Amino acid sequence: MLTNNKQITDQFDLKFHIALLGTPLLLLIVYWSIFFNGISQYQSILTLTLVCIIYILGYSLSYYLHQGRLSRANEHLHQMHHINAISLELVHFANQYENEASFLNALLKKAVSCINGAEMGTIIRIDPNTKNLFFESSVGIDLNKLRRINFNLEQSFEHRFTHGKCDRVVIIDDMTHINDESTLNKNEQMLLSSAPIMPICSTLSSPIHIDGELYGLLNLDSGSLNAFNQYDCHLVELLTHEAANVINIYHKSKAIQKLTFRNQLTQLYNQQGFEKKSRQWKLKPHFGSYLLLIKIKNLNAYNKHEGYQAGDKVIQLLSHHLQALWLNEAIVAYFGGNEFIILCHGPEQQLEYQLKQLGADIHNASIDANIEPITIKYGIGGYQKNWKTSYQDARKMLKQDTLNE
Repeated sequence: MLTNNKQITDQFDLKFHIALLGTPLLLLIVYWSIFFNGISQYQSILTLTLVCIIYILGYSLSYYLHQGRLSRANEHLHQMHHINAISLELVHFANQYENEASFLNALLKKAVSCINGAEMGTIIRIDPNTKNLFFESSVGIDLNKLRRINFNLEQSFEHRFTHGKCDRVVIIDDMTHINDESTLNKNEQMLLSSAPIMPICSTLSSPIHIDGELYGLLNLDSGSLNAFNQYDCHLVELLTHEAANVINIYHKSKAIQKLTFRNQLTQLYNQQGFEKKSRQWKLKPHFGSYLLLIKIKNLNAYNKHEGYQAGDKVIQLLSHHLQALWLNEAIVAYFGGNEFIILCHGPEQQLEYQLKQLGADIHNASIDANIEPITIKYGIGGYQKNWKTSYQDARKMLKQDTLNE
């Protein structure tokens, strides 16, 4: 679309400039033929030719400069379009990123592709309380090495070159002696210099502000000296502004997603969230996959005699123990009422042992919390990509005896 518009503009400009060039030359020739008949023909032609050549050269120079400005304007328009397209793409696919780190990594890759001189880059997060810095993502730089560096905001280029304001894009044309002024120790400076795929010679550093607070820093790096100019600076400023909007939208979409797929009382998946996560579950034939159905046996008694707030505390207590036991290796969900669902790997004998241990732990924890001892029951169903079938199997096998007895 942009290319076609550029071609149409160039064709129009060329015809327009030819008309502007030819018309004055034609009038000059007519004027010369009428009013300069008195001089010799040779002298007349020579003078007319010289005037025309000077005029053509002057006009050609003007045309060349005009085309240069037009090309730069089209390039700027193309890059603006590219930045907007990146922002829309990231917003559109925000929900598909597992976590903020993977989202920021995608954002950084797009940012490096936007700026012509950029070959590497990093996004650095800031702890709002301690002002410590943490490398969240990188392109062309060893992230593991960067994460071994301990430094704070005051040691950053952005803070040093803006006198602590962190309010504008900073260009560093030559990084050769910049680190000589750094307060990092020798080992950290060595990590910083050895992490990139090539020595960093110039850098653009831009602050990312979200809702008026400094969220992080976007650094774009190049292996060439003087790789960036003020035009790049303006582009990065625009890019950072768009990035802040995209990150803000990502946070809000995740918050909405959390409300949609999480139970607010327990912070566990609800049924809708469980169904979504279970579609991504990977079967392990050697261990098997199982769906566990866990119920609080005496929850109704809590609600009836102690009140629903006491019942909520019981639910939260069991949720805490379930997360501690299975969260990193299973899908843990609360379906409401007294039902908890866990999708996990076997073997089944190990799950039986863990469930019995859970019964004992939750019983002891309730005593420590000075509440009526909690009793639970469970059922186990084999899982083969159909959680509803597994759920029915687990209900049939639901043990009627309490686990702590």
